[in-house]
Amino acid sequence: MARVPQTFLDALAVRTWCGLALEALGRAREEIDAINVYPVADGDTGTNLYLTMESAAAAVEAVFAGHEAGVDAGKPTLAEAVRAMAHGALIGARGNSGTILAQLLRGMAQVLAEDGETPHTDGDGLRLALRHAADSARQAVAHPVEGTVLSVASAAADAAGDDAEDDCGSVARAAHAGACTALAATPGQLAVLGRAGVVDAGGRGLVAVLGALVETFTGEMPGGAPVPGGEGYGRADAGAAHTRVDSDAMYAHVESDAAAHPHVELGDLVSDALHARAEIVSGLSGTAVEECADPVADAGPAFEVIYLLEAEDVAVTRLRDRLDALGDSLVVVGGDGLWNVHVHVDDAGAAVEAGVEVGRPYRIRITHFGAGDVHTTGAERPPRERVQRAVVAVVPGEGLAGLYAEAGATPVLARPGEPPASGELVNAVRRAHAREVVLLPNDADLRHTAAAAAEQARAEGIRVALIPTRSAVQGIAALAVHEPERRFDEDVVSMTSAAGATRYAEVAVAERQSWTMAGICQAGDVLGLIDGDVAVIGTDVTATAETVLDRMLQAGGELVTLVLGDEALESVAARLEARVRESYLAVDTVVYHGGRQGALLLIGVE
Repeated sequence: MARVPQTFLDALAVRTWCGLALEALGRAREEIDAINVYPVADGDTGTNLYLTMESAAAAVEAVFAGHEAGVDAGKPTLAEAVRAMAHGALIGARGNSGTILAQLLRGMAQVLAEDGETPHTDGDGLRLALRHAADSARQAVAHPVEGTVLSVASAAADAAGDDAEDDCGSVARAAHAGACTALAATPGQLAVLGRAGVVDAGGRGLVAVLGALVETFTGEMPGGAPVPGGEGYGRADAGAAHTRVDSDAMYAHVESDAAAHPHVELGDLVSDALHARAEIVSGLSGTAVEECADPVADAGPAFEVIYLLEAEDVAVTRLRDRLDALGDSLVVVGGDGLWNVHVHVDDAGAAVEAGVEVGRPYRIRITHFGAGDVHTTGAERPPRERVQRAVVAVVPGEGLAGLYAEAGATPVLARPGEPPASGELVNAVRRAHAREVVLLPNDADLRHTAAAAAEQARAEGIRVALIPTRSAVQGIAALAVHEPERRFDEDVVSMTSAAGATRYAEVAVAERQSWTMAGICQAGDVLGLIDGDVAVIGTDVTATAETVLDRMLQAGGELVTLVLGDEALESVAARLEARVRESYLAVDTVVYHGGRQGALLLIGVE
């Protein structure tokens, strides 16, 4: 990625800014997590900001990659880049602070993309974008509180507006300086920050993002006085009143689509809202979660609820009123039919039900802050002891996630078209709470993401081995020989050998006409891919699957693993099982149901 100073704010500058902001938040993540006491002392603000920015940066990179791969190999327009940035942040927003950051980026995009043909903007355009970002973020919060990231954003916009220069570098410097000053003042504005001796964590994150903006235009990281809340300020090791929340004891996400909690499946539109509510509440009551408590934390709602919502803009006003009556820390951001909803409530089911009443909620995440007596009294809980070894695996569907979880692994769900970011993998490694972790990406395209996650986890003192599995069926083979009692190296070698000895294939439907190793396919054709390459083009799912299986078994095999997707008929598996029995002696077959995994069928041959 380019790191040369940018003169104007154009698409390349947006790309550079996103990359630098992600790096800055990565460096500051632990520090920001450590000073997170408001609105809930759950020690995750830095992580949430990082994940939100990672999603924004990935969306911008995808736009550039799309242009580079197209006929016109030019770069995207400013409007395309900022819209991608805003959309990526919206769909990837985590937590209260991440949701507000998403709205800040969306507010900037609304100004910068107003004239879709403008190739770049100058200092005046950046100044207007920062002003609109601060105002729109404040409007998105039901009850704005001073001494938070909202105050820092407003101060940054005010300082940028007072700057008389016209170049982007000068405006960015002014905004950053204003943000630093406002951040230092937050302990005097918000009592909980003053008692803890820290600055606002969300505001500290915004300072890092604005510092990256300065570096984008000047090539230099901004200097200045140390920011309160940094090293030696308000930290647990400095004797402050705030007790640092250990990163290993972070809250456990109860995700609607996580197979570890199948009783909380709300990934699709819930047709019966009351049933959904009952499912959530009963599921949470029986789910073991890690709770975060802090001696300075005020009593408040027990759950954080976040979901994406497809709904008409006019309906969101009703939703805001309903959620405002249910809890606090309400932030609803987005527009044009897609929204990100964040609220803290005691009745998580009612919060989801409110979304069902106005539209289609999905990607629902529910976080249990703490059990009643811990949350309300601040009583300390003994830290959970680490296990020696764990397996973290990326899986393409809920069914496989359940299978992996039953086998003792920590699954990370990868929805079709939505691969997990490195931050999600790092969080999964932390949730595994082990000294040693075996990481199974189960997708060739995730090798770099998984490697980055492994490197970050190692920096936190966790021993991580990355096995380059390219399919979930290879991961199943590796997990089958996993023995935590063995020496770590021996276990990794055994799992790697089992995965490498497993050939993998999938049967899917072509979405568009394209060239393949087997010839030209048309939209709607059935494709059989072996070891990642298209080997068969057909019109019938069962016939194509049989051809693929025959080709794979020509080289021999002892066990065939079939993973059916939701859209595949049971008869396909039955026919393939019969085929193996009739034509291949001493070969066993096992069938699993993968759920919404993208491919109609996954095949593994060991």
